[in-house]
Amino acid sequence: MTLHGETILVTGVAGFIGMHCAQALLAQDARVVGIDSLNAYYDQALKQARLARLTPHPAFRFEKLDLTDGAALAKLFARTQPTRVLHLAAQAGVRYSIDQPGDYTASNLLGFANILQGCRVARVVHLAYASSSSVYGGNARLPFSERDAVDHPISYYAATKKANEAMAHSYAHLYGLPCTGLRFFTAYGPWGRPDMAYFKFARAILAGETIDVYGEGKPVRDYTCIDDIVEGVLRVLAKPATPAPAFDPRAPSACTSSAPWRVFNIGGGAPVVLLRFIETLEAALGKPARKRLLPAQPGDMSATAADTSALQAWIGFVPATPLREGLQRFADWYREFYKT
Repeated sequence: MTLHGETILVTGVAGFIGMHCAQALLAQDARVVGIDSLNAYYDQALKQARLARLTPHPAFRFEKLDLTDGAALAKLFARTQPTRVLHLAAQAGVRYSIDQPGDYTASNLLGFANILQGCRVARVVHLAYASSSSVYGGNARLPFSERDAVDHPISYYAATKKANEAMAHSYAHLYGLPCTGLRFFTAYGPWGRPDMAYFKFARAILAGETIDVYGEGKPVRDYTCIDDIVEGVLRVLAKPATPAPAFDPRAPSACTSSAPWRVFNIGGGAPVVLLRFIETLEAALGKPARKRLLPAQPGDMSATAADTSALQAWIGFVPATPLREGLQRFADWYREFYKT
């Protein structure tokens, strides 16, 4: 199913995943209303460059808007009448949440509450929103399954994402709003976020600087190429959440409900030790890294790995881009964009 002719509201459209998803929606002949606050969390020039790839398209409309402004958001919903909403805007970053938790309360909690209310009033067909693999927190059983409890977040960022899933469930139950949460596992690729480790590594390696490798390079991550993220997101967006026919309230599932509510992992499916990841990036950049091994930082998870069987059963797709291929695309883009 494509989203041809529909009006899709994409929040965080100047972000990494937001820009790529908007491009893919436009390629399906959907109309995209994109909003973004263009905050200064990282390089605004990169955000503007992403927007510049979207604004020439006649079916794209951009409005600068902060999700914490509920009145302005309500007016936007009334003007644009979106059929579906893809909510990707959030204050991102595990480590930043340790120092600036207030930013996460505002954007990830109040902002999400305003999105839910806007969707309810506009009677959208489906709300798909970004959650995170961080919700698994202190869980050490791998791979992470949506059936696992997520009761032990180890960062405030993760706590806000867990809260989003609970908030969405309440709206699904009370108002019949179909909501699907997508737990992304370490997205990477061209046009990525400068605060992500791989992006910082690339900059430092090409500049001949030493990279800080936390956890002494031992953490394991399930890296997911942006192309796979986008494919999964659009397929999920096109298939609204439904109540689970076999849901048993006496033994409730952690990932389904009697309400139209679902959560899914979107992960690459091939977890890699950090040092091995750096080796692959070195090969893609054609230059070795100078490494400084450091202890793990507060809030960092020791390992992530995604069980994507539920995603495959729901939409018939799982990420499969090899890390070497995805990192080469990123490296080529980085060299071209930054002229290095």
